[in-house]
Amino acid sequence: RVGQIITIRTKVNRAFKTSMEVGIKVTVQDVLTNAEKIVSVAYATYVAKPVGARKADLKPVQLLSTEDHLEHSLANERRRIRLGYVQVFQKLMQESNKEGDFYTCEEKDALSTEHTHVQSTELVLPPHANHHGNTFGGQIMAWMQTVASISASRLCRSHPILKSVNMFKFWGPSFVGDRLVFNAIVNNTFHNSVEVGVRVEAYNCEEWIKAQPRHINSAFLIFSAVNDKGELLTFPRVKP
Repeated sequence: RVGQIITIRTKVNRAFKTSMEVGIKVTVQDVLTNAEKIVSVAYATYVAKPVGARKADLKPVQLLSTEDHLEHSLANERRRIRLGYVQVFQKLMQESNKEGDFYTCEEKDALSTEHTHVQSTELVLPPHANHHGNTFGGQIMAWMQTVASISASRLCRSHPILKSVNMFKFWGPSFVGDRLVFNAIVNNTFHNSVEVGVRVEAYNCEEWIKAQPRHINSAFLIFSAVNDKGELLTFPRVKP
């Protein structure tokens, strides 16, 4: 909140052949009580790219403590799970195409997700990009959170609280001058939480005229909502 001190600590947990995992821990300190607590933990995967198309080979990190050794091992497990996600979801998509429409039986009193669709367009300007002209990943995530929050609020009719971001992946770059189109919609509700899917497409001037988008990002954002007393609200069931 306003007036509190945020500390962000980052560390390379493990370097693979051409990629590395960076652990991120965010803590907040209240200046009045001096209390400090963890508010967020995340793991980002980076690829080091020199000039040209090739990727840089990375050297292993030097492990200095017991915690370093633990994170080094867990990084490998997280990478295995992350790569497994792709195969699992590809299989689910193939099976869903074979089975046809799962939702012929609509649940009574379920709300349509149609009114939760939100679309936004942003123009990438120099302050939104790094010195290479590539759009900041954090800027794209901020825009994605905005459209996802509006989507969730249309269902809960309250101020949604972001709980987590799942499967956030960069499928391709975007650059200064690109138009970015964000599409968000509620996928499903789970009693006290809701999942909003966001897809990001990029267009340069020529692609904009020809209506040929580049899919550059996708993510699933999980929200909860509270009432005036701080109690979690229950989300209604939805029909896609």
